[in-house]
Amino acid sequence: MTDSATTRILIVDDHLVVRAGLASMLSTHPDIEVIGSASNGEEALALLEKIAPDVILIDLRMPGMSGLETIRAIKLRKDPPRIIVLTSFETDEDIYQAVGAGAQGYLPKSTSQDGLLEAIRLVRANKQYLPAHIAAQLADRMARSDLTPREHQILQLVARGLTNKEIGRVFGISGNTARNHVNNIIEKLEVSDRTEAATIAMRQGLVSFAD
Repeated sequence: MTDSATTRILIVDDHLVVRAGLASMLSTHPDIEVIGSASNGEEALALLEKIAPDVILIDLRMPGMSGLETIRAIKLRKDPPRIIVLTSFETDEDIYQAVGAGAQGYLPKSTSQDGLLEAIRLVRANKQYLPAHIAAQLADRMARSDLTPREHQILQLVARGLTNKEIGRVFGISGNTARNHVNNIIEKLEVSDRTEAATIAMRQGLVSFAD
């Protein structure tokens, strides 16, 4: 990472229009230089062998290597660049996973130009930048007890509408044991019933029908 007054930026997004638009906007600011762009995680890692950005702007959803996987790989490098997630996805789990992987900033793509510039400059100064609503979602997610791997699997089936007996059949356990797991999930998610658990879980990104 450089120590110059100019912040060197790498943009990682699978949409050409987004990359071009960001590069065009950022290039109008004399203290910012876009030194590269990549359409996926693999391209970004390859570029890092040739260039040394100060800050990376990265999307989460990309074909091939996801943004989250890319962040983790970047953070394994010696003296890694700082990372700001710039994405359309704002579930509690997306934010929690990205910050946990090492992102210093998390912004929706609807962020204003001034907001993006402020984030870049603060993150470059080794500070964290999270808009108020993102910070609140992260705090809420961190306050929840983590589900065990088995509870996460069971929650997937609850979200799909399976009964306790059907869940028990999937895992080779009794319906009563499955019910106990579901009750633990309800308690950990701080909801009133299995329907609310499924709704909250899908809204917060804990489960996905694509899983």
